[in-house]
Amino acid sequence: MSQRSHGWVLHVDLDQFIAAVEVLRRPELAGKPVIVGGRGDPNERAVVSTASYEARAFGVGSGMPLRIAARKAPEAIILPVDHEAYTAASDAVMATLRAQPGATVQVLGWDEAFVGVETDDAEAYARAVQRAVLERTRLHCSVGIGDTLVRAKVATGFGKPQGVFRLTAANWLEVMGDRPTIEMWGIGSKISRRLAALGITTIGELAAANPETDGLVAEFGPRMGPWYAQLGHGEGARVVDDTPWVARGHSRETTYQHDLTEPPQIEAAIRELAAQVLADVAAEGRPVVGLALKVRYAPFITKTFTKKIAETADHDVVLARMLELAGRIEPDRPVRLLGLRAEMRMPDEARDGHTPTRSGW
Repeated sequence: MSQRSHGWVLHVDLDQFIAAVEVLRRPELAGKPVIVGGRGDPNERAVVSTASYEARAFGVGSGMPLRIAARKAPEAIILPVDHEAYTAASDAVMATLRAQPGATVQVLGWDEAFVGVETDDAEAYARAVQRAVLERTRLHCSVGIGDTLVRAKVATGFGKPQGVFRLTAANWLEVMGDRPTIEMWGIGSKISRRLAALGITTIGELAAANPETDGLVAEFGPRMGPWYAQLGHGEGARVVDDTPWVARGHSRETTYQHDLTEPPQIEAAIRELAAQVLADVAAEGRPVVGLALKVRYAPFITKTFTKKIAETADHDVVLARMLELAGRIEPDRPVRLLGLRAEMRMPDEARDGHTPTRSGW
């Protein structure tokens, strides 16, 4: 092996994070099926935030309605979401990562981060990270090692739980080539179906595709078409960026225990959500440039409406535009969920996007 130091990307992902935090607070739950969601009442409308591995064995997964999860795992302990506890645990983990020798840390969320490091032994460094996190927080993590952010992120899935796995240009197609495109970070069910319509069903086929002649550009456009081909190779950004994260927008949503059926009910609910979102936006001190309204009709049909607005920090103007957007809610259809989001102008110094982009991040 060369004695020259190599630049690596590590993706650190905490194992069953929320459930693990709850088990630390209540050790008697260790080894039992634990489900966290809503206010912990499966009779209420709420979804699963996380499930322990024991609960996942029953088919319980994140985003599943809590009542269905309770039916799948009748012996499970169901707990309410405690945002403050998870934020505190996450902060301790991220502080631990930043304390590692030579680490550059890019936080992705409560339970995951990229770590950029120059080292001749990435596996040893990854194991040292796992030990440090466990000693400081009593939480286990898995680590993916890659030469791009995409490859590191995908590698982590092969290391779970509590393991380390490396994916680089050298073994990418060997490991990923025969896997369906939906298993690729950045490709969801809709995109995988559109790729399948082009005859592209595996990551290897995506990597081999010519964006121009195999229909990617025609289907996805001159920018996204080549990007999907690049993604098939696991290519993308190679540099971990620790620029402080700045929110692109703020959103609030509520699932109602009883359907909203009358226009005055819906307007009151919109105004309540708007007050919360506008308070969050005001704390940022940046103008609003776009709005989104999410509506879930009974029994479970979801629509999203968006609207670009002239840049403004005027509370009354934004509220008026939100109410205009709410005018698109279909009358005489029971509403079970409403969500509002306000997009803000990004500061010039902020990292572009703050979400996965065409180069990985």
